[in-house]
Amino acid sequence: MTNDPTQSVEFEEMKPSETVETRKKDIDAIYDIPVQISVVLGKSTMQVSQLLKLGRGAVVELDRKVGEAIDIYVNNRLVARGEVIVVEDRLGVTMTEIVKSDRA
Repeated sequence: MTNDPTQSVEFEEMKPSETVETRKKDIDAIYDIPVQISVVLGKSTMQVSQLLKLGRGAVVELDRKVGEAIDIYVNNRLVARGEVIVVEDRLGVTMTEIVKSDRA
């Protein structure tokens, strides 16, 4: 190779490293991984002596107000907020906000 700045260079045609099919297969591989989902209605702090005095019918005041969004965790990481709903005879959660991760 010479130091001639006008010398032409030829490059090979670039090919995508992954096809749509390959990506789909990669995503399909994670669909069966189990995750733990937790919904936190609220939190409270108390001394052990107070905890030991609690009995049937005791009320523990939480740090949330009625109508305030609840936290939804996946594998102990906050991912969303939502509202409690009733589905037939069970409680459920409607997601109202996705929480953006601080990770880059």
